[in-house]
Amino acid sequence: MNKHLRVSILCIGLVNIPISLVTANSTAIATLKLAQNHIASNRVEEFNVVGNEPFWNINISPKGIVYSWLGDGIKKQTFPYVNPQAADGRPLDVVRVYRLRGRADNLLIIQKTNGFCSDTMSDKKYPYTATLILGKTVRTGCAEKK
Repeated sequence: MNKHLRVSILCIGLVNIPISLVTANSTAIATLKLAQNHIASNRVEEFNVVGNEPFWNINISPKGIVYSWLGDGIKKQTFPYVNPQAADGRPLDVVRVYRLRGRADNLLIIQKTNGFCSDTMSDKKYPYTATLILGKTVRTGCAEKK
């Protein structure tokens, strides 16, 4: 009878080992993903963002974030480069949010599309959509990595 009892305890012990390893492994993977998002956010990825009606564009580079638009001539506003913030639970390449200097509601949001984004003026297809919010001005467009 003791042999069966020992075997049962041994089996329970073996079953618990993989479960705890899976839990530890899942935690390690989640930590690694968070670290990768943080590392990626410290690396400057250059983007070109375009929008129409009215025409506007943004160039993101290590030199800064340059917003240009047509008004009475071409106007330009330059923001210092800031690392993008990833959305909770999403990789940085899926959603990135740039908080632009100035008011708290100055944001540039670049989001990967499930299909493609079109700028309505050309047949060019972009892999990202973009939303620019500067105070009360909200503009939408398309984006691509340079």
